[in-house]
Amino acid sequence: MKQEIIFNLPVKDVEQSTAFFTALGFRLNPQFSNPQAAFMDIVDGMHVMLAAEDFFQSLINKPVVQAREANEVVICLMCDSREEVDRLIAKASAGGARIPHPPEDHGFMYDQGFEDLDGHLWNLVWTA
Repeated sequence: MKQEIIFNLPVKDVEQSTAFFTALGFRLNPQFSNPQAAFMDIVDGMHVMLAAEDFFQSLINKPVVQAREANEVVICLMCDSREEVDRLIAKASAGGARIPHPPEDHGFMYDQGFEDLDGHLWNLVWTA
């Protein structure tokens, strides 16, 4: 099995979501993108496909979860430092994300999360 992770998220506005995640440092991969979906490289081997809700719906045979109303998953990204967690949270907040709680410092672990423009939950974690 190839060591790659690609997850798909439904979004209301592909262009707006692409701009949001680009500001966080994700890279748009135009080879696998079109007006209905943006393929974003998070880090080597990890990617997210931001799919317009109607396109996403065409890929599945059940309702699309509205992430502002219910959650199916929390996406957790490991960061290199506490400062990286804080920097990314600041960028997410500046881009319109909701920050649901203050940072949590457990000594061995530091984390904070955000809700992206469509309500998907992301958690940023640094461990000692």
